[in-house]
Amino acid sequence: MAAAPSMDPRAPITVAIARLDDLIALGLRLLLRDQPSVSIVADDIAYDRLSVVLRAHRPAVLVLDVGKLGNLGRVRELSVQHPQTRLVLLGDRLSSIESAQLLAFGASACLSKETQGRDVINAIHLASRGLQLMPLGPPDAHGAQIRDSLLTPREGDVLLLLRQGLSNAQIAVSLHIGVETVRSHARSIYRKLGVPSRRALMALGSPPVQRPTEEVERHPRRRAPTARHKRRQPHD
Repeated sequence: MAAAPSMDPRAPITVAIARLDDLIALGLRLLLRDQPSVSIVADDIAYDRLSVVLRAHRPAVLVLDVGKLGNLGRVRELSVQHPQTRLVLLGDRLSSIESAQLLAFGASACLSKETQGRDVINAIHLASRGLQLMPLGPPDAHGAQIRDSLLTPREGDVLLLLRQGLSNAQIAVSLHIGVETVRSHARSIYRKLGVPSRRALMALGSPPVQRPTEEVERHPRRRAPTARHKRRQPHD
């Protein structure tokens, strides 16, 4: 029978680092290697191999670039599939609405790539203890704020679909819940994010998931008339 893993609080926090931009990756490695309380167990992980590496090493914390995931819903997948690993996300100018959604999906922290080193270390320590770090800073240009409390995971699911432009009925079918439940979640989302309506929510930014390119290809633009369609001009 295998021995239970050590729970020694003095043991260093095991950290895995996904593939980051070169300068950020170099700075993060130098920062963490100077910390006796942190141990890097995997580095420069390709994003299509995250699950494989997390299963093999079971790190306490994974640091990754949320912009390289392609889909914010991937954060939810990682947090559900690997609950032993806390996610510290780095991003470019994450809005409060995106940060709220990512925290609802299970991330422990959403940090700017310009965050100071001591704040990154603090986020890693808090994440390893199962705590979430609320993003700090000025409100968005549109005035969105994270209010009252974090979104729940289910509200995060609803928010993702709202921002894709789905109707309440379509969201209900997708999540296998009632339409009234969707309306209730939507009202809670608007209240927590400080927006009055769905239209105001959509105005905060572009949806995180783009529509497939096939939809554009199905409806090509009409071509401009070619020369052979033009009326012939009499010769001089």
